[in-house]
Amino acid sequence: MKFSELPYERVNMEETVKKAEALTEAFQNSTTFEEQLELIKEMDALQNDIYSMINLAYIRYTINTGDAFYASEREYNDSNSPLLHTAFQKFEKAMAESVFRERLIEEIGELAFDKIDFSLKSFKPELTELLQEESRLKSQYQKLMGSAEIPFHGEILNISQIGKYQQSNDRTVRKEAFEALGQFYDSIHKELDKIFDLMVKNRTKQAKMLGYDSFVELAYLRQERCYDKEAVQNFRRQVVEELVPVVTTLKEQQTKRIGVEKLFYYDDGCKFADGNPTPKGTASDLLAAGRKMYTEMSPITKEFIDFMFENDLFDVIAKPGKTTGGYCHSIPKYKMPFIFSNFNGTSGDVEVLTHEAGHALAYYRAVRELPFQMSHDPTMEACETHSMSMEFFAEPWYPLFFQEETAKYAYAHLEGTLSFIPYGCMVDHFQEIIYSNPDMTPSERNNTWLKLEQIYRPYLDTTGLPFYSEGAVWQRQLHIYTSPFYYIDYCLAQTVALQFFMEIQNDWDSAWEKYNAFLAQGGKKNFLNLLKDANLMSPMENGCLKMIAQAARKWLEEHPLD
Repeated sequence: MKFSELPYERVNMEETVKKAEALTEAFQNSTTFEEQLELIKEMDALQNDIYSMINLAYIRYTINTGDAFYASEREYNDSNSPLLHTAFQKFEKAMAESVFRERLIEEIGELAFDKIDFSLKSFKPELTELLQEESRLKSQYQKLMGSAEIPFHGEILNISQIGKYQQSNDRTVRKEAFEALGQFYDSIHKELDKIFDLMVKNRTKQAKMLGYDSFVELAYLRQERCYDKEAVQNFRRQVVEELVPVVTTLKEQQTKRIGVEKLFYYDDGCKFADGNPTPKGTASDLLAAGRKMYTEMSPITKEFIDFMFENDLFDVIAKPGKTTGGYCHSIPKYKMPFIFSNFNGTSGDVEVLTHEAGHALAYYRAVRELPFQMSHDPTMEACETHSMSMEFFAEPWYPLFFQEETAKYAYAHLEGTLSFIPYGCMVDHFQEIIYSNPDMTPSERNNTWLKLEQIYRPYLDTTGLPFYSEGAVWQRQLHIYTSPFYYIDYCLAQTVALQFFMEIQNDWDSAWEKYNAFLAQGGKKNFLNLLKDANLMSPMENGCLKMIAQAARKWLEEHPLD
């Protein structure tokens, strides 16, 4: 069934809660392992139906934030999700306390029970009003982003559409593009500050109600991490010591390559004097190239991509009213992943077809190969490893998208991968400071961001760009508002993906075999155990960043473009 044909029906929350409570009671009264297993399958089916409707409403809302019906449905679902969480958590608590827990773990996987333990520590019904308010604030932020109408060179552009001009090889054009976008953010910065103030207060209150000193502790539980903030701090330290110097050298080379005396903020996106590599052809051409790539890559990727196209499980064209960014979401009842993006004529369009498709492939396999819904999804660092690694496995097919600019793209992609990690760490470090000091004023937050820029991106100069030089650029980062403390997962995953990159250089087939084994685990094990099984280093292990930085730098030196 095509995506446009999928029926939507508002979830009857009262009826759903009753069903969940009945299943919980039956589970508590059950006396055999077999009975409990069957009841878990029934709960799986119920959740699949419910989350299919909730996710469908979310997807259709983000495609068109001006759609009043789906805006209302999303608000309804967001406001009621804590009630669902409460009902489902009672069932999870019964699972956690089961006399057959160890046998259930063997059947379903250790991670499902780890997630239950995290959930029990990070939620209670008393949080319902706060969670409802938090959901409303997230929607407000997304609606503001989706409402952007930026005048530029005779056009009215949204945030995604202006992106290609920020990468122009004409310095005047890219500076003007940054100025235009900055003016838009300046026009709404008071609203953004107000939303974030309320978010910080809200999340801090949630943490206090659960007995935690700050939201930092609560966020780690909600991100279902099997390591603590000290481990992440050690990772960030290694990034500063081992990777930032390498990236700084690469940026010095970029400065010379594009012919400027100094790398200003608006120069960073321009990688080559004659222009960045761009995908060749229309959006339809790129989608067709993506289909060809996955058809040739392996039998399972062919099966996957055929399914995606046959059911129209893409929405990738940037248009008015559409929210920013890209994501992969799921519609469990139909075993469907869905890819959302905003094509804007840059190389990022291709990365959607590799990154988001990596997520989609992992989900496509999990729902068909693993019997329990609760073991389909790993934690987010592992999910991002799926997607970021796929960007590198796509390398043999880069010519389909970039033709004569393939070498430029391969170089720029690896360089961009390295420079992203410090930025992602900066976002994480910023959030740790903010939530450890929740009474900060907007100007104090901005000053904190500027100080971190000097640590993680010392090569950039924001002079002459009011919005950026004031340290308010963090407001552009969706995840800071909607998914606190998620962003470091990209950095950890990127470090693992770079290990796959190293193996690909030696033997693509062998690396692919290892990657498939990694995918096949689905959500049965935590991140560190998945890495251990795959004989991959933990990003937080001392020496990992040094190894990655050296290997990547060596590849770049061996593939000069001059």
